[in-house]
Order: sequence, then structure tokens, then C-alpha cells
Amino acid sequence: MRIAFIGLGNMGGPMAANLVAAGHEVRGFDLMASNLEAAAKRGVGVESSISAAVSGADAVVTMLPAGRHVREVYCGDDGVIAAAGKGTLLIDSSTIDVGSARTVHEAAQAAGMKMLDAPVSGGVAGAEAGTLTFMVGGSDEAFELGKPLFEIMGRNVVHAGGAGNGQVAKVCNNMILGISMLAVSEAFTLGQTLGLDPDKLFAISSKSSGSCWAMLNHLPVPGIVETSAANRDFKPGFAAAMMLKDLRLSQQAASEAGVATPLGAEAAALFSMFVNAGNGELDYSAIIKMISGEK
Repeated sequence: MRIAFIGLGNMGGPMAANLVAAGHEVRGFDLMASNLEAAAKRGVGVESSISAAVSGADAVVTMLPAGRHVREVYCGDDGVIAAAGKGTLLIDSSTIDVGSARTVHEAAQAAGMKMLDAPVSGGVAGAEAGTLTFMVGGSDEAFELGKPLFEIMGRNVVHAGGAGNGQVAKVCNNMILGISMLAVSEAFTLGQTLGLDPDKLFAISSKSSGSCWAMLNHLPVPGIVETSAANRDFKPGFAAAMMLKDLRLSQQAASEAGVATPLGAEAAALFSMFVNAGNGELDYSAIIKMISGEK
């Protein structure tokens, strides 16, 4: 296929490279020259504009920072929808608000194009390795068209339902993750303060009712879980600033839906404090530093 890829940063760059490695022709665009240079070294044909990248493409994939960028890139006068032909498959893998995702779906449908919102989980390491999880919203027909591409860039692909449901799944999942990490951080801080060795607490809780994914994979105590960022001075696998972004999106969605999520709101408030104190580039599990009072 001929694929246009808009947004070639830390996530989009390796995702585009994996499509190239699988034999697809990929034309890319990014506002940053350094991202274009890096993508070109990995076989992506770089273009000077969105319209140049999209012209003649069978599919378009985007990875952008926020809803306003997605709306602009898709719906702008020189954007994706204006440049793409009818029948083009559009895939947005950004993590954005549900309302923006559904607005772009509607615009694409009106223009005769198939659209999928497909945010990812797995971070930069997953993008590089092609092991991302895709949470996909859109029609059954569009999902079947996009699935072969998702299976190149990721390992797990789940069709979450109609337009916007990929974004719903992403913010709900990461709200669970953020709340879970706070619970793990509080429990391990309390246990250690009361004289319980973290190794012993992990041995017990990881096999008991307190077990959770955040504990098993991202335990914020060094020397116990191999994949923990705590072993690397909290160099981020998933940055605290990105967790805060997702928690804020969850609270925006909750407000618009009229659903009370008090633990999600508290998690957003605590991560906001942590990020505002200058810790946004640390791994999200470093929130234990604030919980424990570590300077």
C-alpha cells in the first residue's frame, strides 16, 4: 500500500519505519526537520506538506499531540480530508478527547472516507518493537481494512466499537493505571515505613488480592521487578506528563458524560501536583517520590 504518515516523532517515527520494513511505501510529514531527517534514514519518503504526503495514498496514519492538532490536520483547508481521495482509509493513533475524535469521524464520513480512531498503549519501546496495543473505534468494514496495518505496528488489536470508542477505551484504561500506581505507591510506602521489607510485600501482594498490572510490571521500588523504571532512576517508559494528559482526558470525558469518577479526579490532581513540581519527564511510577515525601 501507499501510506501517508503525519507526525513522525518519538511514536510516529518508529511506527512509520515498521510499515516501511513490511514493504509498504510510506510518505511522511512532520513540522520538525529533525523528525523528517530521522524518518528518511529509516526509509520514509519525506514530503514538504500534508497534502503532498496524502496525495494518492491508500491510507493515512496520524500521530499527533492533542485534539486541536487532529482537528486541524484532518479538517483544515489543506488538511488530510481535503487532500485524500474518496475511499481512503484514515487512521488516527493520537490520544485525544472523545469529542474531537467523533467530530473528525463525521467529517471523514461526509467526505466519503473510512475513519478509525486507534490510540495505542506500549510507549516508545512498543512503537520501536512493533508490539503496541491498538484500541480501535470505527465501523467493522474500516476495522477490517486497517487490521493488517495494525498487526505490523502492534501485537494486540482490539475493536472497541463505533466512532470514538478507541479513545474511550484508552482514557478508561489509563485512568485505571494511574489510580493503580497511586495505590501501589501508598501501600509500599506504608509497608516500608512500618518495617515491612518491600520484597516481602511484593511476594505476598503479587500473589494475593492486591495484585495488579502496575505492581507486576512497574513496581516503583528498585531491585524487585526487572521492567520497573525504578531500576533506572525513573527514566520514563511512560512519562508522568503523559499520564497527566490521559487523566485530564478521562476527567473531560467523565464531565461530558455526567459520570462521577472521584478516584480519577484525585489521581489527576495528584499527578498535576507532581508534574507541576518539575517531574513531568520522569516515569509516571516516580509519583512514589511525592507519596513517600522523598525530595
